[in-house]
Amino acid sequence: MKKKRFLSLGILLTISLFIWIPLWMMVTGSFMGTQEINEMIGPVFSNENKLATWHFIPDFPTLKPYVELLLDSPNFFVMFWNSCRQVIPGLIGQLFIAVPAAWSFGRYNFKGKKLLFILYIVLMIMPFQVTMVSSYLVLNKFHLLNTDFALILPNIFSTFPVFIMEKFFKSIPKSLIEAAKIDGAGEFKTFFYIGIPMGASGIISAIVLGFLEAWNGIEQPLTFLKDKSLWPLSLYLPDIAKEKLGVAMVASVIAMIPAILIFLFGQKYIEQGIAASGIKE
Repeated sequence: MKKKRFLSLGILLTISLFIWIPLWMMVTGSFMGTQEINEMIGPVFSNENKLATWHFIPDFPTLKPYVELLLDSPNFFVMFWNSCRQVIPGLIGQLFIAVPAAWSFGRYNFKGKKLLFILYIVLMIMPFQVTMVSSYLVLNKFHLLNTDFALILPNIFSTFPVFIMEKFFKSIPKSLIEAAKIDGAGEFKTFFYIGIPMGASGIISAIVLGFLEAWNGIEQPLTFLKDKSLWPLSLYLPDIAKEKLGVAMVASVIAMIPAILIFLFGQKYIEQGIAASGIKE
């Protein structure tokens, strides 16, 4: 029994090591000088007949890439602000659209409910490439292309948070809802004072996952935003990767920090959301 446990632990540690290697390379690369990092991975970009190498720890650590990005690259902060301006309003909008929709699916029975929910699931699993043309035509019709709303509005009406939250609202005991109604609580008070507090785990998990997806989005901004002054931070990284490798590493580290903090805050809620979404009715 102990041997199997140690074997399983060894396999998991090996897998986690391979997952952590790219992250370690990115962090250590952000402290390398231009010459050192070019000597190691320069052949990849110059098509030389040499193998790329990597030092576990930088030979000559330096903060020059951080100084160059944070002090000499004002465009970085513009794009960082663009990401905040395009992601946060979409998540706030989800609270007003997805939460009531999930409550309706979880607590009410109405004609066509199953068919409508299946439609939500179909829209959720469809990749962006399938809906790209139709979304482009709709946004163009309303003259929203090349504006922040081209990213905000599709995020607001995303069907994924409804799928996550519905399971939490549906798990609220009926006796609790009936007790609230006996005490004189109307539909709004029941939703606001019972539904939202008891479904908070589902709401937070949906918001965290929505943030991670929107913050790292690449295809949507490339499709809907032609003006580079509106580009989010996720498009800044490939724009500099070929020219300044050290700065690209620093930009990747800084862009990763908000996502990591949000994930660490909502990790347990994400686990609850995954568990709830797998419960059979």
